[in-house]
Amino acid sequence: MDSKTAVVTGAGRGIGRAIAIALAKDGYNVVINYNGSKEKAEKVALECREHGVSAITVKANVSDFSESEELIKKAIEEFGSIDVLVNNSGITRDNLLLRMKEKDFDSVIDVNLKGTFNTIKHATRQMMKQKSGSIINMSSVVGISGNAGQANYSASKAGVIGLTKSVARELASRGIRVNAIAPGFIESDMTDELNDKAKDEILKGIPLKSIGKGEDVANLAVFLSGDKSRYITGQVINVDGGMVM
Repeated sequence: MDSKTAVVTGAGRGIGRAIAIALAKDGYNVVINYNGSKEKAEKVALECREHGVSAITVKANVSDFSESEELIKKAIEEFGSIDVLVNNSGITRDNLLLRMKEKDFDSVIDVNLKGTFNTIKHATRQMMKQKSGSIINMSSVVGISGNAGQANYSASKAGVIGLTKSVARELASRGIRVNAIAPGFIESDMTDELNDKAKDEILKGIPLKSIGKGEDVANLAVFLSGDKSRYITGQVINVDGGMVM
């Protein structure tokens, strides 16, 4: 395929890293956004370049409107287009509602929901010029089902679903598709710390009886990025082993 460009937020580790590498394997130049470790982001960029594409790293806090704008500007300056935007940046500040601090609610909404709005807002103009593009927003199964101790996170991810469907309706006539992925339990630093008893409890609620891998989410992101999903927009697709049906 012709050289295309993907911007992946929160791509320094976990699901974001898996998506960035999978898109590189599929021939996309990749802009790796991070807001933490530059070293980890550069390592992901190196892994992407091993697949014969170009990759750059850009530090930006997506919850900041101006920093999100600079992220998109740098992507366009470097590669001339934005064909795929993956909004993967996210944080958690879990606690029961009665114990949850206002700042912990606000920070999760700011990164997970407003951050998604910010990057879409800034990338849309370029995609409209191109009359094409795929935007993929990372929601969560708890944005569908809710979860005790995660009122802030669940609210942010439910908001991402509403944002996805609304923007999909607005941009469809311009050839831009907008979809959301809702992961369930995916292997991460957090799941690695769980003891066997905790893992067994989690597995009881997953019909496929396994915890997912970052690559399971990445494979769907690659599909939603390309022409094989040309007739899919405004959808929320779970990657959860059947946990939420």
